[in-house]
Amino acid sequence: MSAAGTASNTATLHRFHSAVNSGSLDLVFQAVDELVAPDLLFHAPVPMGLTGAEALKRVWEVLLRAFPDIRVTTEETISEGDKVVVRNTVTGTHRGEYQGVPPTGKTVSYSEIFIFRFTGGRIAEVRGVVDVLSLLRQLGALSS
Repeated sequence: MSAAGTASNTATLHRFHSAVNSGSLDLVFQAVDELVAPDLLFHAPVPMGLTGAEALKRVWEVLLRAFPDIRVTTEETISEGDKVVVRNTVTGTHRGEYQGVPPTGKTVSYSEIFIFRFTGGRIAEVRGVVDVLSLLRQLGALSS
C-alpha cells in the first residue's frame, strides 16, 4: 500500500475518534455508516446477536450511555500496509449503568490497543485489547 493510502487510513481512524469524542451518538452512528464496512469483522466481546457495523454501534451506545463524556486520546499510532494500530487512553465519568454497575459518578481512565484493517478506505476489521479489569476496579465492581 502506498504511503498516501496508509495516511488516508490513519486520517479515517482519526475522523472516527473525533465522532466518538463528540459525545453524540448520532455522530458516532453516522461515522460508522460512512467509515466502517457493513460486514465489519469485530473481534471483541459484543452484544449477542449482532455482527458487523451494527455490533460496533451497540458498543458505542453502551459506552456513551455509561460515560457520556467519554474521550479517546490516541497516545501512539503505527501504520503499515492496510493496518493502523493505536494505543489509546480512554477517560470518562460514570454517569450511567455499565456492566451491571449503577452510576458512581467516578472518573475513570483505562488503556486499550486496537488494530484496524482497512479495505477500500473503510474499516473492515477491528481487533483489540481493552483493560476492562482496570475499569471495573475503578468503578468499585472488583476489589484490587
